[in-house]
Amino acid sequence: MIEIDVPAAAVRADVHQGLHSELGALRGEHPGRARNPVIKVVELGWLEFVKHDLDRAERFARDFGFVVHERTPDRLTLRGTFSALPCLVVRRGGDARFAGMTFLAESTADVRRLARWAGANVLPLGSGQAVQLKDPSGFAVRVVAGLDRPAALAERDPLELNSGTQPVRFNTPQRAPRAAAQVQRLGHIVLETTRFRRALPWYLEALGLIVSDFLYLDDLRDRGPTMAFMRCDLGTVPADHHTLAMHLGPRVGYVHSAYQVTDLDAVAAGGQHLADRGYRRVWGVGRHVQGSQIFDYWRDPDRMMVEHYADGDLFDSSLDPGWAPMSASGLAQWGPPVSRDFLGSTPGPGMVRALLKALGDKTNEIDKDVLKALAKAMAI
Repeated sequence: MIEIDVPAAAVRADVHQGLHSELGALRGEHPGRARNPVIKVVELGWLEFVKHDLDRAERFARDFGFVVHERTPDRLTLRGTFSALPCLVVRRGGDARFAGMTFLAESTADVRRLARWAGANVLPLGSGQAVQLKDPSGFAVRVVAGLDRPAALAERDPLELNSGTQPVRFNTPQRAPRAAAQVQRLGHIVLETTRFRRALPWYLEALGLIVSDFLYLDDLRDRGPTMAFMRCDLGTVPADHHTLAMHLGPRVGYVHSAYQVTDLDAVAAGGQHLADRGYRRVWGVGRHVQGSQIFDYWRDPDRMMVEHYADGDLFDSSLDPGWAPMSASGLAQWGPPVSRDFLGSTPGPGMVRALLKALGDKTNEIDKDVLKALAKAMAI
């Protein structure tokens, strides 16, 4: 959890002004938070993946900027420089896949309360306690409390930048190291689901997440939001604009995960290091609209998408959700055109199978109108 001193005299404003639909929320539309959530998680702890080749996974992890916390023949755990739990757990297995996510609760009492609500067992996990759940989409969601954090690691300070009429750097050339970016921490995960309207309230009620921004399909505005950027509710303490983002689509699965680095130069130089090592850039460098992060997206050797980011928005609990139409052109304030790879719209047999499967499943929220509106919104 990030603790930041906020000036008492700070004046609240509509931070979404000029960035979102003038229409905003319709009368009686989703408020973006539960009235009385079971608990309020405080952080996204770590993600779990299964991969066949742990040696290859470790090489990419080091090039991306992770620090190896622990390595055994069948398990790889990775961390950043901040005093935070290792943010990635990779287990040896068959086909590469996302295996679940773990959120941190404020106390073991919260873990027990959530377990009672879900009718699940409380399990020991290291020095703490955990409860293992599944969301309405089928994603594995663990909530844990009581774990000890490792000490922070040394890293370079953010570079001082000369700007406008208040320069701060004199007689000192700027020489950002051309090396692997130093990952500081896990920031967020993005998931796709065919059951958005059922999954969204589950996260708001069970985990106490609150929505920073909603996106909707212009041609199906009356159906409500189709994407939500959710943050932890830390009260007056600012939290990342989104810890979990989730959108409606024809597949159920992992989209990408994002890892904070110290500044723009770390994003850019870290990306150059990855390019020098022969890895594949997906999209970047640019700055997002929702969340404002400076971003750079890459594929690991198993085609999992990961993001370096810096300078993301921090919101406290007083801000209501923004509303905007979903569109490919609305994904960035500046940067190169969004790629088909990032949008997941590259034609192929896998996509065709997913579309046919989604249309044939009457328990989800995908129909021909939704697919048509999604295709139009993501057209480039």
